Amino acid sequence: MRHPPRSVLLAVTGAVALVGSALVPVVSASGATPACTVQYTVTSQWDTGFQGSVTITNNMAAMSSWSLGFDFANGQKVTQGWSAKWSQSGTTVTAANESWNGSLGTGASVSAGFLGSWSGSNAVPTAFRLNGTTCNVDTEPTPTPTPTEPPATGSAPALHVSGTKLVDAEGTAHRLLGVNRSGGEFMCVQGYGIWDGPVDDAAIKAIADWKADAVRIPLNEECWLGLSNVKSEYGGAHYINAVKDLVARVESFGMTPILELHWSYGQYTGNSAGCSDVHATCQKPMPDAQYTPSFWSSVAGTFKDDPAAVFDLFNEPYPDRATSTTTQAWECWRDGGTCSGIGYQVAGMQDLVDSIRGAGAKNVIMIGGLAYSNDLSQWLTYRPTDPAGNLVAAYHVYNFNTCASESCWNSTLAPVAAQVPLVAGEIGENTCSHAFVDQVMKWFDDRGLSYLGWTWNTWDCSSGPSLISDYSGTPTAYGAGLRDHLQAINP
Repeated sequence: MRHPPRSVLLAVTGAVALVGSALVPVVSASGATPACTVQYTVTSQWDTGFQGSVTITNNMAAMSSWSLGFDFANGQKVTQGWSAKWSQSGTTVTAANESWNGSLGTGASVSAGFLGSWSGSNAVPTAFRLNGTTCNVDTEPTPTPTPTEPPATGSAPALHVSGTKLVDAEGTAHRLLGVNRSGGEFMCVQGYGIWDGPVDDAAIKAIADWKADAVRIPLNEECWLGLSNVKSEYGGAHYINAVKDLVARVESFGMTPILELHWSYGQYTGNSAGCSDVHATCQKPMPDAQYTPSFWSSVAGTFKDDPAAVFDLFNEPYPDRATSTTTQAWECWRDGGTCSGIGYQVAGMQDLVDSIRGAGAKNVIMIGGLAYSNDLSQWLTYRPTDPAGNLVAAYHVYNFNTCASESCWNSTLAPVAAQVPLVAGEIGENTCSHAFVDQVMKWFDDRGLSYLGWTWNTWDCSSGPSLISDYSGTPTAYGAGLRDHLQAINP
């Protein structure tokens, strides 16, 4: 779903507490500032992998290019990275600037991130060299961070695919019936926080009180990866930990968390473009090859031991608005690469499935189709292969979409639902009422399928379908339809 105008989003941020941060300069024993400083951080760690970042501050003369070197002590390996050209020879790692971030003035800083593998121990490097100059001179080595454990499963069901159904560990069919909780996709990249409104126990209990059993959580890849355009207090480890906390809280109320990539990197100015910004500030037609595989490898590594968590690969693909033919659009959707009409290298859905499975995660994966996930007409033909057999077709429908009638659902959705589980990750309408979603829910109920309403946020329903007027769960006229229905079928 496209979001309300920026001014509307700004108007609702008053309840978000901003977390302050401070940078403490490193000084040598003589009291002088070192020639350069490097902050090395492990932002997330799992069984055999981890996500790390380096922040370099240059206190020497301005430089037009830079190269950072350091050594791993325990056999760690860099597997992929971003915001730098990463390489490794033996134990020595090198991160050299990209063409766009080589200039590093006096007092300026630059950040880069990477994914790595480890075994046995993951000690933090103790010596760093910037263009051959030793950094952090006379400072104490950074202590090894305490590994961050994945969130506990709680009472949420461990899910997997069995035929056309989602089932729990006992093999009992389970429907995902709930809401979307927007905020994590836009607040961080706009610089106002991480969530739009409260996500404490009381706020999540209010969702559960509607008898919801699932919460879809939109995310931002630049915030998760901690890229340099995101304020440090809202990106990287801060963002990851906030997501983990919310997932654990959702699960503690017995609800399934659906982690979904909403906004991503890559400049697109073609047909139906949401913005001209290269950064992850709007819905792009497809995921990007530069960062999205790293995003999903890291998310998968973080939650791979939590079978209650579901992954939704990409919010609303629309390569069909850029390509010349439908066949080209579906091939772009599955295979990625160079796609007609899209100016950046695309990560296809197969690439992202492979990234998740390569991180050792067997979690259920949802994949939306074309036309903002409203077109599943060739989903079965082009669906990716999955060694875990845990793929789900994802569908979005609003009253203004092309496929928004029972006849279209019968002709395009029913054949998909006859072969794989089908989840309507977003349902909604822009009428400030619920007559349309009532029709959607009945069609999905009659077939034992899943759906989630957009969205559990206190926006004006005329600018975006908003289920609530406050975070204690008071429904809008539109939201009352979903609330009353969930409470009726899940008494």
